[in-house]
Amino acid sequence: MEIFGMSLGVLLNVIFIDLLLSGDNAILIALAAKNLPEDQKKKAILFGTAGAIGLRVVFAAVIVFLLKIPLIYAMGGLMLLWIAFKLLVDDAGHGEVKSGATLWGAVKTIIIADALMSLDNVLAIAGVAHGSLTAIIIGILISIPIIVWGSSYLMKVMNRFPIITTIGSGILAWTAAGMITHDHMIGDIFENNVIALIFKIAMTAIVVIGGTIIAKRKAQKHQVANSQNQTA
Repeated sequence: MEIFGMSLGVLLNVIFIDLLLSGDNAILIALAAKNLPEDQKKKAILFGTAGAIGLRVVFAAVIVFLLKIPLIYAMGGLMLLWIAFKLLVDDAGHGEVKSGATLWGAVKTIIIADALMSLDNVLAIAGVAHGSLTAIIIGILISIPIIVWGSSYLMKVMNRFPIITTIGSGILAWTAAGMITHDHMIGDIFENNVIALIFKIAMTAIVVIGGTIIAKRKAQKHQVANSQNQTA
């Protein structure tokens, strides 16, 4: 059976893989938008998701050319590690974030980080789709409601249970480290699965532990500054 000129099996595989790989994206969006005022959260989710989806379609169309760029996975992984760290650290000072700049700051974070993560996603989906751009686009469009709903739900959970923010940052860091180990240019270094596993654990630990320590210090400084302002 064919739909839009493609096999139904191929289309279902693309949709399944895209939904499976959308978990990290939902976590990312939730982390980036969780501290915005209520009236801006939905805007950040919609604008950020729209931009990220648009870039993912572009990546799907030019994936063959992207993969020719030396160390693209490693560079993307390093940038995503930094974003995971910043999301954790910046969470401590959300009380002083200005709502006007925060909306577009969150949207920018969502688009950039999602673009980095989409290198792996698009590569996997492109393989399953057998080069069918139509199948890739349909799969992405179907996954959008899942990503939006998932990120909205995660924001509510994160506000109630702050530890979820730390876990989310850790998942992003693990994903970033995995991108580095899969880079073809340096793949020989991580050919041993044990070395690759140790590297991913170490990078995740550095981001989570380092980010948590700095976030706590930042939160303490904010508390001291607020108490001094109240007594002044």
